Amino acid sequence: MGLGREEEIETRGKPIFMPGTKVRANRYVKNDGTFAGREIGEMLVHKGDVGYVRDVGVFLQRYYIYAVEFIDRGTVVGMRGRELNQEPEQAR
Repeated sequence: MGLGREEEIETRGKPIFMPGTKVRANRYVKNDGTFAGREIGEMLVHKGDVGYVRDVGVFLQRYYIYAVEFIDRGTVVGMRGRELNQEPEQAR
């Protein structure tokens, strides 16, 4: 009998986003105390903010964490793939 907390181990596959990918946040992100220089509970990213993936890391050998630079906010925030959507490139 499982505990109901089983999640797929993301790192068995390839990352969803690669560095340079334009993404849009699909959730609000508040500081949980791990973002230095900002108050706990302060809003770091608003739903709909657009940023660029700078780097891809791994957390607990299970999850990909995407370092996303939100240029308009002047922040780089670590986010899970499920918190992001790829932003379609506009035709030039």
